[in-house]
Amino acid sequence: MLEKVVSFVTRNEGKKFLKLSPDIDEPAVVGKGGAGDEISLYIHIPFCRTLCPFCCFNRYLFKEDAARRYFQSLRKELDLYIGKGFRFSDFYFGGGTPTVLMDELLAFIDYLKANFDVKRISLETTPREITPETVAQLKEAGINRLSIGVQSFDDGILKTVGRASLTGEEVKERLRLAQGRFDTLNIDFVFNFPGQTIEQFETDVRAFKELGIDQATFYPLMASPHKKDALERKFNRVDNSREKKFYDVILKEVWAKGYTASTAWCFSRGDRMIDEYIIDSDDYIGIGSGSVSIVRGKFYVNTFSLEKYDAVVAEKRLPIIGWRKLSDREYLRYYLLTKLFGLEVDASRFQQKFKADIERKLRTELAFLRLGGIVEGEEKLKVTSRGMYPVSVMMREFFAALNGLRELYIEKQI
Repeated sequence: MLEKVVSFVTRNEGKKFLKLSPDIDEPAVVGKGGAGDEISLYIHIPFCRTLCPFCCFNRYLFKEDAARRYFQSLRKELDLYIGKGFRFSDFYFGGGTPTVLMDELLAFIDYLKANFDVKRISLETTPREITPETVAQLKEAGINRLSIGVQSFDDGILKTVGRASLTGEEVKERLRLAQGRFDTLNIDFVFNFPGQTIEQFETDVRAFKELGIDQATFYPLMASPHKKDALERKFNRVDNSREKKFYDVILKEVWAKGYTASTAWCFSRGDRMIDEYIIDSDDYIGIGSGSVSIVRGKFYVNTFSLEKYDAVVAEKRLPIIGWRKLSDREYLRYYLLTKLFGLEVDASRFQQKFKADIERKLRTELAFLRLGGIVEGEEKLKVTSRGMYPVSVMMREFFAALNGLRELYIEKQI
């Protein structure tokens, strides 16, 4: 019952982010930057060698000419934010597959270093991209956290999720090439995929532990409506009633066995860097086609069309095609959700940011969370063991709502 309530509430909150205004007043977009605005920068590279059936992010089949043109447009968009006075130190490359064109990626990282005081870089890739040469290049470029989208070691599941280019054993060999070369090596898994069994997932978790990898992030399946229908037509029914059984495996075999929980999905050996910029930074800018940003209570969405993206930035305009000013309540709830996902809500930090007392501003929400046993504490509200799964459900529902927006914008090439 508790999970159903938080699922319903978060789903409705997430849907509010989809009600966007197309009217953009260029001088007012994202406000004014400055030295005090050291917020995270997310960089989206939307090209993949193959398209996974479960992925809802903006991505296209890799074509070298389009990718090279895109990297040049990325610089132009970044220059617009530099011109507005924004300064960044933490960078997160996602996709897509950022490593599909290594020379362009490395040149872009050099451009970041030439313009900013770079402190941390997190970058995603796939096992297929991992070679001794690639690992050496990324290490030399200063990548602090390398995240590899494994999804599973099971050959049958790999085939199902569109990753049949390597067997599970070959994936493990690729991981061994990268282990120990970066401050943090993370591998991503997906759970509750149609047809996936608990036993298969338990085997994946055991393999992760045996490999001694620094960190794993376990993502529940978050299919948008059309993706869900397509998956069910091709594979099997998407059944969220099974999800808690998968999550219980994570709690029992990872969290209870000495791994530190950095988020409701991310578990590490010791203190490691995570890639959840929504937790590390209250605000963030996203550049690239299909990226989103949150700045001072405003939500911005970039065009999902590669052609429009290139054309707009060529005119020295930000490629934002929709935005929404969150109400005070919406922004407070969004803030609470992201900090709960990071497993701790700091009342003093809330006071500093909002110039208000969290117990007064979010009285109803906190009363519900405490009554449900999701959080405990006063000055620092910490997510309890009982609250881990409800928080996971809340984040899944919020991201699933955003995936609905992505699906619409990709389909209509907005």
